[in-house]
Amino acid sequence: MTFDTEPTLPVPTDFTAAENRPGKIVALHLNYPSRIAQRGRSPQHPGYFIKAGTSIANTGSTVERPLGTELLAFEGEIALIVGETCRRVTPEEGWSKISGITAANDWGLYDLRHADKGSNVKNKSGDGYTPLGPAVIPAEGLDPTALRVRTWVNGNLVQDDTTEGLVFPFGQLVADLSALMTLEAGDIILTGTPAGSSVAVPGDVVEVEVDAPTAAGAPTTGRLVSKVVESEFPISPFGAQAKVDDNQRAEAWGSREAAGLAPLRSAITDELRAKVQETAVATLWAQMHKRGITNCSIDGVTNNHPGTRILGYAKTLRYVPNREDLFKKFGGGYNAQKRAMDSVQDGDVVVMEARGEKGTGTLGDVLALRAQLLGAVGVVTDGGVRDSAAVAELGLPVYSSSNHPAVLGRRHVPWEIDGTIACGGTTVQPGDIIVGDDDGVIVIPPALFEEVVNDAYEQERQDGWVFDQVKDGNAVDGLFPPNAEWKARYEEWKSNQ
Repeated sequence: MTFDTEPTLPVPTDFTAAENRPGKIVALHLNYPSRIAQRGRSPQHPGYFIKAGTSIANTGSTVERPLGTELLAFEGEIALIVGETCRRVTPEEGWSKISGITAANDWGLYDLRHADKGSNVKNKSGDGYTPLGPAVIPAEGLDPTALRVRTWVNGNLVQDDTTEGLVFPFGQLVADLSALMTLEAGDIILTGTPAGSSVAVPGDVVEVEVDAPTAAGAPTTGRLVSKVVESEFPISPFGAQAKVDDNQRAEAWGSREAAGLAPLRSAITDELRAKVQETAVATLWAQMHKRGITNCSIDGVTNNHPGTRILGYAKTLRYVPNREDLFKKFGGGYNAQKRAMDSVQDGDVVVMEARGEKGTGTLGDVLALRAQLLGAVGVVTDGGVRDSAAVAELGLPVYSSSNHPAVLGRRHVPWEIDGTIACGGTTVQPGDIIVGDDDGVIVIPPALFEEVVNDAYEQERQDGWVFDQVKDGNAVDGLFPPNAEWKARYEEWKSNQ
């Protein structure tokens, strides 16, 4: 893409004026590949939410962060302006129903993202949370795949992307929405934000510009300017209150690193990995028990490669009981099972919830191979495995409840990936640490992993010393577990090593 250096100067539009204010604002969740990669979610279809008309503002406006909140995030976007009332148009016709485009900033308060069951009403519809402008670029003659959106924070460029590779082209969005609702002249469609969306704090100045750099005259909207200010008012006590966690912080800032958080996959260090290799799963379970967590084992599964171990991060997949109409809709094609295997990362253990159902397979050789090639270090399923001999030949450790020749449709519908599941009687969340040996498999929360492993390693070392004392003929009374005298002898032995 080559850019013209003499853009057409914009003429500002007052979007708060009655004649320009949209009847409705429909916003798209994910569209830019850069943002989708950042989020780690791959939408199959467009997903939307509605923003209030009172959230509209013009360039130069302020956006308030309620007192006591922390995660007010900007999203530079291209806004489509519907030019004529339309219903049930085709994707090929969709772009022709757009009269112009402008810049938008889809502000959101992640502190309230938990409210309203995903409708985004409270976190996205605050007054001033949808500034538009300053100018409208006429759509006629524009190539909708050759537009650009950029965002600056305090003069620093933080978002810079084009519409060349959008997952959901603009014509498709118009067609999809008009299939359900009448789109009226003046309605606004926000088309998603690229990577780089992040948190702004009071005092920050955020600018968004949309242009068509390869079009004649390189038309531009000019910069849409918003200044963040701290409100004197906290969130009212009449409804949902501010609530944030590290996951929301990571999503608001754009990454855990940007939010100042440790990477999720940093728990398994080389030192801890080496200690786990010398520590029995039974000893790790004992340390979990000491911390009051006894329901951490995945019960009823056995290893197809006795003598091998697994250590990795949980990648979750859930099956629901087969229902023929649901299997017809969700069981075939690029279903959740295939998406799970295609999205495996290096160091993952794929953990499957199959409700302990042994009457069908949940994994075969092709998908096991796919997971292995992407870096999976093991698979755990409380269901069955088909093609068991071929799976075993891969050398990938697989813990399962049985072998069975049948395919999914006999008992299961592949339903969900990357959710909290139940496997073998215990709860498993994405990113939990999975450890397995011939005794079985346990689940360790990442936040506890370091202390559990270190204490288990020390316990293992002490148990080995106790074993040697028994081997030398000493009685177990007072030795196992060691009393004060034997503990003193152990500490003396350890100091001499």
